[in-house]
Amino acid sequence: MEDGLLLVVSGPSGAGKSTVCAQLRTEMPELGLSVSVTTRSPRAGEEEGINYFFRTAEQFAQMQANDEFLESAHVYGNSYGTPKQYVFDQIAQGKDILLEIEMQGALQVKRRFDRGVFIFVVPPTLSDLKHRILKRGSETPESLMRRFSSAYNELSYLDEYHYLVVNDSVDLAVERIRSIIVAEKCRMDRNARLRRRLLDEGADNGV
Repeated sequence: MEDGLLLVVSGPSGAGKSTVCAQLRTEMPELGLSVSVTTRSPRAGEEEGINYFFRTAEQFAQMQANDEFLESAHVYGNSYGTPKQYVFDQIAQGKDILLEIEMQGALQVKRRFDRGVFIFVVPPTLSDLKHRILKRGSETPESLMRRFSSAYNELSYLDEYHYLVVNDSVDLAVERIRSIIVAEKCRMDRNARLRRRLLDEGADNGV
């Protein structure tokens, strides 16, 4: 059994990456989802190890000190992190894992695990991105400009990703990511065991 893939999906706010990832998991239920560690309290219906791994601030700080995270961040008074060992164990079992994360976190992951597959989801145009954000109806002119500026700044990091997926249609974007998964699984360097077995079989048969 070859190792699974770690799919890291990012994109600016309004690009629709969450919708694309949700549809991708609907079509590929075997695709696992990375479970994060958080210091916030569980909400109604949330379960340990299913929605999050719930830890105290002290436990989280100790995990950081022990270098147990692929990435971590502090958001709105709480800390969040992607547990390295959990992800590596799933991959070692041949499971593909999806990690939907913002760009700063993705760059942290890349520094610690360069065999990940890094995908950046974008709208067809920046004008389309602005229109999508406006449709939410929850933005002031100032917050709209901040989001738009942030999205534009993120584009300067595109070279850190392996694939660029245009979300002009959720179905098409999902199909593109599924094609990426198929292509990655066919890469020569991801099939070392199969290559070795075929060569050994040839040697055993006197080839």
